[in-house]
Amino acid sequence: MAEKVRIGIIGCGTIGTVHAKSYQQVPECRIVAMCDILEDRVQAKAKEFGVEKTFTDYHELLKDPEIDAVSVCVPNDMHAPIAIAAFQAGKHVFLEKPMTLNASLGEEILKARDASKKLLQMGMVKRQSADSVAVKELIDNGRLGEIYQIRVKLIRRRGIPGLGGWFTTKARSGGGGLIDIAVHFLDLAMWSTGLWNPTKVSAKVYSKFGKDMKNYHYISMWAGPPDYSGTFDVDDYAAGFVRFGNKATLSFEVAWACNAQSESYIEILGDKGGVKIGEKDTVLLTELDGKLADIKLDYRKDVDAFAEEMRKFVAAVQGKGKVAATGEEGLIAMKLLDAIYRSSEEEREITL
Repeated sequence: MAEKVRIGIIGCGTIGTVHAKSYQQVPECRIVAMCDILEDRVQAKAKEFGVEKTFTDYHELLKDPEIDAVSVCVPNDMHAPIAIAAFQAGKHVFLEKPMTLNASLGEEILKARDASKKLLQMGMVKRQSADSVAVKELIDNGRLGEIYQIRVKLIRRRGIPGLGGWFTTKARSGGGGLIDIAVHFLDLAMWSTGLWNPTKVSAKVYSKFGKDMKNYHYISMWAGPPDYSGTFDVDDYAAGFVRFGNKATLSFEVAWACNAQSESYIEILGDKGGVKIGEKDTVLLTELDGKLADIKLDYRKDVDAFAEEMRKFVAAVQGKGKVAATGEEGLIAMKLLDAIYRSSEEEREITL
């Protein structure tokens, strides 16, 4: 391998642009190629980031022997085919969340990875945030004691992205708010606590706001503007309850849109302490010398979580570290999402 890891970026939309900016902060790599199905977009992004090679067909990019690793930054329905093709071409893969449309396709990705003997890193950027790292250190050091309950709340009052586009078309996205944003917090909850064994799920998903597209009132729209001739057949609200054997439980409430104030946090309760990830200040609620104590954590808040992801990926490709989020962990999250959707559809508790 060359001294610097040579990166190809597949998909030059919003998240592909974020990847490009983040790789530029990692001296141990360089972007050598970019790909997008839109010729004008890939040319503009290549010029912006000083990249010489451009492609509109990812198969052609993957044939390039100068590329060591790729970032897959495309709609969800293309995650599996591109990741599998990349492994077959002998490339390491950074795969944005969610892993794919369902767990069966996730298993196919892992088979291709294993056959190639290359690395897969999942794009779970929330793990790299300063408060998440600080809370995991507390948990790993036993400060929370035995964890028995996790509460996930991720509410957008009006936050449906790209109404009528691929985000809201189930065949392309796999689902709505649950698979788009809840996947981050469900992964973060399991990673921070080490509870990687969800056993039972009871849940319900709803579609209340997006399906009447022309009467959806909003202030701003990421990945917009709306395409009123498009489709909305996904969830915009989900709530449920997850068991981790007889050890712990997790309750969640996630919305792309609802009539409630926006909120975003994970609350973790242990028998020695409790803490929230996502609040302005991260405070450990515990006891000290027989008294109740609220301890505000102090940590660096200037960490660029995306750049940190890329640093870990590049280091892993160079054999200097481990990937920030494994494919196996991505598959567990995918199985949990599948179970949530199935529980809602079949109106019963699902055993994983």
